Amino acid sequence: MTDTTSARATGSSSPARLSVLAMTAMVVGSMVGAGVFSLPGRFARETGVAGALIAWVVAGAGMLMLAFVFQMLAVRRPSLDSGVFAYAKAGFGEYLGFFSGFGYWASACAGNTFYWVFIMSTLTGLGVGGLGEGDTVLAVAISSVALWCFFMLIRRGVQNATFINTVVTIAKVVPIVVFVLLCLFVFDPHAFAENWGGADYAGSLFTQVRGTMLVTVFVFLGVEGASVYSRHARRRSDVGRATILGFVSVFSIFASVTIVSYGVMPMADIAELAQPSMAGVLDEAVGSWGRWFVSIGLIVSVLGAYLAWSLMAAEVLSVMAEARDMPRFLARNNRHGVPQNAVLLSALMVQTLLVVLIFASDALDLALDLTASLTLIPFLLAALYALKVVFADDAPPGVKDRVVAILATVYTVFLIFAAGLEFLLLSFIIYAPASILFAMSRREQGRRMFTGVEPVVLAISLIGAVLGIIALAVGWIDI
Repeated sequence: MTDTTSARATGSSSPARLSVLAMTAMVVGSMVGAGVFSLPGRFARETGVAGALIAWVVAGAGMLMLAFVFQMLAVRRPSLDSGVFAYAKAGFGEYLGFFSGFGYWASACAGNTFYWVFIMSTLTGLGVGGLGEGDTVLAVAISSVALWCFFMLIRRGVQNATFINTVVTIAKVVPIVVFVLLCLFVFDPHAFAENWGGADYAGSLFTQVRGTMLVTVFVFLGVEGASVYSRHARRRSDVGRATILGFVSVFSIFASVTIVSYGVMPMADIAELAQPSMAGVLDEAVGSWGRWFVSIGLIVSVLGAYLAWSLMAAEVLSVMAEARDMPRFLARNNRHGVPQNAVLLSALMVQTLLVVLIFASDALDLALDLTASLTLIPFLLAALYALKVVFADDAPPGVKDRVVAILATVYTVFLIFAAGLEFLLLSFIIYAPASILFAMSRREQGRRMFTGVEPVVLAISLIGAVLGIIALAVGWIDI
């Protein structure tokens, strides 16, 4: 995490205003997490060098458009300072705004679930038995104990955020930089050339690129991080600057880690590596100390990222409750200034997902892909709101903003297509029950539970959830 978490996160009642550098650090810290350590294996399962280069160009350009969208909205709509869900609410009403906020929160919880599974898988790679790929009963039991230990820590307030951020940042950056440099040192042009077009199991180039899209979304999560804490910025323009600076910094990291791996070993061998695949690649390059080096850095990094995303998840619920889009109990702070009920609900969600992953055929991939797919609706609604803003009658003329909004919308629609119907239906299974919280909030306000077109949205989510459950039951969707 960074020292830029909100007052609630740190237990302070009067937060300091955040500089552009502080917010940039938060964006970088949010994005450079566990996902980067899995990139070699995930990409090698889908594509070769050519497909990887195209995928990063597509993902980089698309995510850059989304980053520009958040920058533009921060400037054009400075009053919307509650993060991603505020844009959906302003553009499409309270219910879709609720769905956006809930989806973003659920994605953060799924990501935190991935962190625990990833740590257990990493320990397996270091020789610890009984943990499998993080999906055994023992692994889930250990993860659960750690989860509730973190819950106790967070509910008491985190007072040493700056120190934690420093340690975690070093743990993230040093192994990644060393990995890239060592892989370049042992780089084999012949292996790189052999991996250029992809292995025999790879499909068409389009299929290869499509298969990498969800993992690119996962690693870029956090590009919107500055907007979540935008109300704490010194200047509204700093939110946009931090988003762009953070994006450019991490894009080069992600692309480098992926591409240099193809010069170390055959693509098919990379695809077979247990996660974290970065550790396996470095093991091949320099020996077993490389695996230990990456693995230890990963564990420290992931624990810090878990803390940061737990605070962010609680922040989303708390802010939504303050805006009366969630039940009031989620906005209540304890004596440490922490929204304890929001932290508790987040922990319960992670615990539930941990148990579900016991029954998954590939817990790591499911957690990663679910995390990414749950963010697609919030991102799409933000892009659509940007379209609405730039084409509004009172909008100042600006061809650039219109092009950005259009491209961001096209990209997010493509991501939903790339994720496939399977993950759309799985997302509906999570989204649909959330309407209970929305109904509770409306009841607290003495209002009708659903008005206007909201019953239609509710019906669509329920139908999607039912279809998802049926698909799981008959085996059409295999988790």
